[in-house]
Amino acid sequence: MPRLSALALIAAVAMTAAARAADAPTGEEVAGRAIAETRCGACHATGPAGESPMAKAPPFRSLGKNYPVENLEEALAEGMVAGHPGMPDDPWDPADIAPFIAYLKSIQQP
Repeated sequence: MPRLSALALIAAVAMTAAARAADAPTGEEVAGRAIAETRCGACHATGPAGESPMAKAPPFRSLGKNYPVENLEEALAEGMVAGHPGMPDDPWDPADIAPFIAYLKSIQQP
């Protein structure tokens, strides 16, 4: 019986560790968050909570409600064209786009 309890405890610890690892951000998501904060944080809420510094700028966690965030890849690569002044329209470095999109996907709310 003690052997069974030890095995159950080991299994529970392993499952907890696996669940925590699944919730941990990937390196790409960590890099994407840094890109979001640096490039966009002055106007947009870039995290999973909080208000946007600029009231009209949507929080990034809500973008997926309107369209798949992957759709931003081409616009970022070519230069975002926005319907309001102040939105940067310079093309992004291609190396920044995939981490940024990975991060956006990780924070989307249903």
